[in-house]
Amino acid sequence: MKILAVEPPAHSEPQPATREPLWSDERLVRECREGSQAAWSALIEKYKNLIFSIPIKCGLSREDAADVFQAVCVDALLGLHRLREPKALPKWLMQVSFHQCLRWKQARLPSVGGNVEVQEEPEANGAEIPEELLYQVEREQCLRESIAALNARCNRMVGMLFFEHPPRPYHEVAKELKLATGSIGFIRGRCLQKLRQLLEAKGFK
Repeated sequence: MKILAVEPPAHSEPQPATREPLWSDERLVRECREGSQAAWSALIEKYKNLIFSIPIKCGLSREDAADVFQAVCVDALLGLHRLREPKALPKWLMQVSFHQCLRWKQARLPSVGGNVEVQEEPEANGAEIPEELLYQVEREQCLRESIAALNARCNRMVGMLFFEHPPRPYHEVAKELKLATGSIGFIRGRCLQKLRQLLEAKGFK
């Protein structure tokens, strides 16, 4: 399978996913190993925000985070055969992303000269992703996947009301979704209730 050029996402924060059904991690891993380009594209679509969020949270600029993102995609493609448990795919991608961030920082450490002391980053290959960072990105990914699991109308409504800046006024949401303006508040509540149920089912607290 060829390494496809992949673009980093426009945002690192949770965003409403496209309405393409999310593949299970088991299917992604299996078909990527079989050389499926469609599976590789689906894996990147599912986890691109998660991958990109880690260098951003580690303090890198968007430009440098984009370089790390590309390196992680290469590492993931070449190393996916070593993943023993497909269910561990998201945490494995987080760890690969974190290691790439450390490698990027170590490569840019100034040389030590004279008595100047340099604060070095942890060893890239052996460092575990910090628990606080792991917890944060896991919650964000849970939110992304739950939003993606909403029906098309709720998915779009949540996106317009909560992920666009500034959020859309109700009359614009109603016009785009072909609904009565007075119904938006009620439907919004139904959508949020469904989202809450999906999050609870995933153990989101």
